[in-house]
Formats: sequence, C-alpha cells, structure tokens
Amino acid sequence: MRKFKHLLMVVVLCTSATIFAQTKLTGKVVDETSQPLPGASIVVKGSSTGVSTDFDGNFTLETSISSGTIVVSFVGYEAKTLTFSGSKNFNAIALNPSAESLSEIVITATSFAIDRKTPVAVSTVKADVIEHKLGSQEFPEILKSTPGVYATKSGGGFGDGRLTLRGFNSENVAVMINGVPVNDMENGKVYWSNWAGLADVTSAMQVQRGLGASKLAVPSIGGTVNILSKTTDVEKGGNIFTGVGNDGYQKYGATVSTGLLDNGFAATISASKTKGDGYVDGTEFEGYNYFINISKQINDNHKIAITSFGAPQYHGQRQNQSLISTYRNAESGIKFNPNWGLRDGNVVNVEDNFYHKSQTSLNHYWTINDKTNVSTALYASWGAGGGGGTAGNTSLFNNRIGGDDQPIDIDNIVAINRANGDLGLGAEAYLRASRNDHSWFGALSTLKTELNENLSFIGGIDLRMYTGKHFSEVTDLLGADYALDDSDVNNPNAALQVGDKRDYWNDGEVGWQGLFTQLEYDKDNIAGFISAAFSNTSYKRIDYFQYVPGNQETDKYNFTGYSIKGGANYNINDEHNVFANIGYFEKAPGFDAVFLNYDNDHINADAENQKIFSAELGYGFRGANFAANLNIYRTEWQDRTLTRSFENPDGTFNSANILGVNALHQGIELDFTYRPSEKLSVIGMLSLGDWTWDNNVTDVQIFDEEQNLVDTVDLYIKGLKVAEAAQTTAALGLDYELMDKTNFTVDFNYFADLYAAYDPNDRGSVGPQAWKAPDYSTFDMSIRHGFKIGDLDATLIGRMNNVFNTEYIADATDGSGSVDSTALVWFGYGRTFNVSAKINF
Repeated sequence: MRKFKHLLMVVVLCTSATIFAQTKLTGKVVDETSQPLPGASIVVKGSSTGVSTDFDGNFTLETSISSGTIVVSFVGYEAKTLTFSGSKNFNAIALNPSAESLSEIVITATSFAIDRKTPVAVSTVKADVIEHKLGSQEFPEILKSTPGVYATKSGGGFGDGRLTLRGFNSENVAVMINGVPVNDMENGKVYWSNWAGLADVTSAMQVQRGLGASKLAVPSIGGTVNILSKTTDVEKGGNIFTGVGNDGYQKYGATVSTGLLDNGFAATISASKTKGDGYVDGTEFEGYNYFINISKQINDNHKIAITSFGAPQYHGQRQNQSLISTYRNAESGIKFNPNWGLRDGNVVNVEDNFYHKSQTSLNHYWTINDKTNVSTALYASWGAGGGGGTAGNTSLFNNRIGGDDQPIDIDNIVAINRANGDLGLGAEAYLRASRNDHSWFGALSTLKTELNENLSFIGGIDLRMYTGKHFSEVTDLLGADYALDDSDVNNPNAALQVGDKRDYWNDGEVGWQGLFTQLEYDKDNIAGFISAAFSNTSYKRIDYFQYVPGNQETDKYNFTGYSIKGGANYNINDEHNVFANIGYFEKAPGFDAVFLNYDNDHINADAENQKIFSAELGYGFRGANFAANLNIYRTEWQDRTLTRSFENPDGTFNSANILGVNALHQGIELDFTYRPSEKLSVIGMLSLGDWTWDNNVTDVQIFDEEQNLVDTVDLYIKGLKVAEAAQTTAALGLDYELMDKTNFTVDFNYFADLYAAYDPNDRGSVGPQAWKAPDYSTFDMSIRHGFKIGDLDATLIGRMNNVFNTEYIADATDGSGSVDSTALVWFGYGRTFNVSAKINF
C-alpha cells in the first residue's frame, strides 16, 4: 500500500510538471540581406502571447502550450508562420519584403516597394537606424546617405530642414504618412516643422526615387517618401527615454502599450518633449510630440484602427542669409543670425515659427474573401500657426546693440513707440506673424482582387477637401498702444491690437477628386504593372480685405491631371535582377499660378499643366554577403510653372505665366551593402546627377487683359545647372559589433556640385553659371550599447555629427554669378553631439 502511494505521488508530480511546464522558443529574425530586424513581433497563433525582437533581432518566448504555431512579422515584410512541438531554437528566421503585410496596419492606397519585384529605385530606413543615427539632426537628414537625396537644416532652426530628391524640391516630391499625402494642397510644399517629432513614432521610412510605387493620383516628379508610424504593439509594456546634447538640447518621453488583449483590442500611446537653445544664435526651441493608436480585431474579416499624432512646437528662426564675409567678421562666426534681438536683456525672436498640425485617421481593413480585400481610410488634419516677422518701419530693426554682428536693439524700438504714444501716435515698428491655418478632410479607399493566379487588379478613389486660412496678425506692439493699418477696405483706418488681423486676410479652397487603377502581373521570375490615374483639382479664393461683402469670392476653377506608368522586373536568377519603368503625367498648376497677383481680379483660368516624362533602368544583385543596386534615370519636365511680373500701361503691376520652360534631370545611382562577417556591415552609395535647364525662351510676348502687348520675355537659361541641391553625392558607412549588444558606426558623406539659387527671370541675357559652393564632406559617428537594469532591457546611444568640425556651405543664393563674395549663404552646423538612453519595460 505504501509503494502504491509513492507511485501515485510520482505520477501526480510528473503530471503537474507537464501541466505547468513552459515551452521556450528562441530565434533571430533577419531581413533578406541577413541584417537583424529589431522590433519584429512573434505571436503564438490563436493567443495574445507574444514578444518583440531586441536590437540584435533575437527573441525568447515562453508559452504554456507544448505545441502550436508562431507568426513572425515585421512592418514591410511578409509574415512567416512556423510550427513547434516542445521547446525549440528556430535560429535565423529570414523575412521577405512585401507590401501586402502593410495593408492590415495603416496603408491604404500606397505601399512600400517589394525587393526584386517592384520595378523602382528604392531605399528603406528602419526604426532602429533612425533611433541610432538621427540624434538631434533634422528628420530629413536621416536620408542624407540615400542616392539622389540632398537634405539640409536651411537656416538652422528646429524643424526648418528641407529635402530635395533628384534635384526636385518638396513641391515635386510626394510625402506620405501612413498612406496619406501631406504635401500642402495649395503649393505642394512640405513643412518639416509640422512633423518635428515624427521620428519618435516612425517604424519605417522608404524613399522611392522617380516614378515610385504609389498608386495614388499623385504626380511625384522626383519621387515619393513613404513614412509609416508605429502601430499598436503586440507586446504589453513600453519604454521611457531621455537625451541631452549640445547647446542645451534636452529630450524625454515615454511609450506605453496594452499589448493585444483577449478581446482583440490594443492601444499604444507615446509622448515626448524636446527643447534647447539651438546651435544658431537666437533659435531657442520647444516642441512636443504625441501619438496614439487604438485597434480592434473585430473578426477574421474586419479590423479597424484609429491613429492620431501631432507635434506642436515653437522655435526662433534664421530667415536671412548673409555674405560669407559677414560670418567671417561676426563674433559668433557661422552661428551668426541677424534675426533676433534683446529687450530688457531677454531674447526676442524677430523671426520665429510656431505651428501645430494634427493628423487623425480611421482605418478599416476588410477581407472579403481569399482573393479580394478593401482597405479604407478616413482622415482629418487641422493646422494652426505661422511664422513671425517685422512690420512698420522695418529699418529700425537694423539698429543693433554694438556692431553689425550683434543682436537687434529692441529696447530702442520700444522707446520710440512709447514716445509716439505720448504724442497720440501708433507704433513706428512692431512684430507680426504670417498665419496659414487650415482644415483638411480626406478619404482613401482601395480594392484589390486576384483575377487569376498571376494577375491582380487594384482600383480606388482619393477624395480631399482643404481650406487654407491666410492672414497676418499683430503679435507684439513693442511698447505701442496700437498699430495703424489701412489694408482692409471694410475698415480702412484700423487701430490694431495684438491678435488683430492686418495686411491681408483670405482663404484658399482646394478640392481634389482622384481615381486610380493598376494591373499587376507576377509569374515565376517576371513581375510587372501598368497603372493609370486621373485627378481633378479645383481652386477658389475668398478675400476679406480687398473686397466688400458680396464681392469677396471667386468662381471655382478646375484643372485636370492624369498619369500613366508601367514597369517590369525580371529575376534572372536568385542573385541577379533587372527592371525598367516608364511614365508620363500632367500635373495641375499650383494655386498661385491661377491667382497670379494675390487678388481675385488677375485669374489665369487657362493655366498650363506641367508635363513630365520619366524613364529608368535598374539592375540588382543579391548575394550571400553582398547586395547592390544600379539605376540610370532620365526625367524631362516641360512647361515648368514660371511667372513674370510686368508693368501695365496704367502703371500698375501684373504677372503672367511663361510657357515653354523645360528642364532635364538625368543621372546614375549606385548603392550597396556588404556584410563580410556577422560583426561588420559596410553600406555605401554614389549618385551622379546632371540637372539642367533645357532651353532658352526668347521673344515670348505677354499681353494684358485687353490684349495689349506689355512685355517681351527673353530667358537665356539653357545649360544652367538646377540649383539648391548637390548634384554629386557619395556615402560610406561602417557598422561594427564591438561586443555583444554594442555597435559602433562611422558615416562619411560627400557633397559636390551645389549651385546657388537664382531666379530664371533674372537671366535676360547670356551669363555665367550660378556660383558653385565648395565641395565638402562630413564624418559622423555613434556608439550604441545594450545592457540590463535588473530584468529590463536598456540602451545607451552616443552620437557625434561632423566629428572634424568641417566648415561648409549648405545653402546659397546667387549674387553676381560665379562670384563667392556676392553670394548669400547659410553655413551648415559644426560639431554637435547627443547622448540618449532608453529603458524598455
């Protein structure tokens, strides 16, 4: 009997051990080039149990079930399903790039390009690279090692960075966040200060050069920048982080996620604050960033998600460029800024920027059946803010405390204004802000269906409504009681207080209706597509200052655009592939090309579409340790929007479009990745561009509204180089694993053939090339170390940009042509540093 009891106890203990045993699953998730994928999710199918990979792509997952299936996924890659029976080490799990995995998250009408399938030139930056290398740089600068990209800080204020792609500025580069276009609806520009905190919540960023893979009716001449924000994290937890840097830079924030709950709900919230004194004098800044994502898996066929984020900020600006000699003689050197002053010993940002643009979207993904799905996004965006400047007798802002390189004497202006007040007069000079508030509502819906095993159809609609509110307002009377303004015909002798509108007040209403279709073919080693898109853009202007009520609105003017493009990729074998694409599209003119003179009277209702033809050839190689891409492109841009001001017979001024202005952008791009060992990665690129104005425009006659000949235009621009972007760039980066969870990186960047900006209207006679800034190169380096604090994973990152403190000119405006002493410039930053820490919980 005693032996039986002992035997029974052993059986019970063994059974209990089996019931409570934990199955341990381990592995490493990598991409198609064997690079680790930090943040990839691993979920036990049919449960809410899941983990994310660490910095090196490793994961450990413990589950109470002894056998089952795990789903491994990462944004922009095809999910992989693996089975297990008992504890198992999966070793390296390689994921293949895919656009389809994005559709369930945020992407609707646009998608990431697929390696060795989508026939476009593409570069992708993952979240860990952004975290590792961005530091305190401007967000566009994370792309400075990408072929065809030139990114600078412009004047150097927080969020004032700019980006060009293959020589095209932001007006001609489509920027999309979670599939939603964010280029300004009136002028096409992208204001990066609106997205100053976007880097904190970006999970992946992809640059598609040239035609791109976007299916939207968006004519992106230079290319497309696709930015994916974070989605709801699978794993419960979050992180806290902080950072410090040069010139008082401070940043801190946190992210918290509920993880995927049993009821299908999940939520992630992220917030941060950034502030500092600014590298450039008088560019103090303070910014915030918030992000929230809530998702619900309703059933196997339906999923919804709500995402909202924004980045309210304020910063001082350096708006005006200066002569090189001015910087040389200034006490602050390259940090000199003529646009700030002192009042009672406190900094006054004469030029500043303040803005808050939010974006909120509701996404629905519907799986109709195994072959058909529909993804829809309803979104809204509100923006409020603008940029500051001077008003009144602006020459008073030239008076400085000491020499010409010292701050503006604001106390002197205050004293003059107060003396005027004693005489019953208004402000002699004061500060104002140019506001550009807006509301934007849109809808994107895309249907995809498999027609057969090899052919798919994609079609959708893109609807947008936008209202931009433009006005100038008084921000600081500088000691005065009021400021006089006679710009409003309905109130011609206005005595303005702070917050009152001045100078101008008008609205711009823009409508957009787009349709897009695409056929995709994929069989064996061949993949291709042909797509067509149609859009109608409508413009309407409402002016509250220059016209009396009842006469303030214009009619609505419609402009149609369209595009057709196609391409094919052929995988020669597992290592080699070639692709080609070709496209033509017509781009509707911008708002200001229709309403030429900032009023409701001079309307160019027949403004010409801009016409673009583009073609590209590409070759790719994918080896075990080496991958490379080679691209050759040619883009012809005809009837570029160019306006010319002229004087009417009655002495008034007018302006008109000049037709026939063409440009040619062509070049060759090479990028590669080499991984000679598990510890060392080498990344490099070379981009050679030849971007020029393609023709002279002579004897172009311009007539006024009564068909009187008022001007004859001659523009001698053929062969002049396109300005404001380095036409030759190169980069070489090394990433070396010093020890477990410790990586050291060095990045070299080279920039050449940067021509100073100029106005083609000023080239009425044959002249020299614009001034070319000196070639320059910079070195950046960083170190990243992962470690444990108790049971928590922590990361420490140190980064230094422009290690050797190279002095270089990043932006310039031409003076007398080919003469450096007359060019106005902005110098780039010298040596800067940043140290940050993150703790995951």
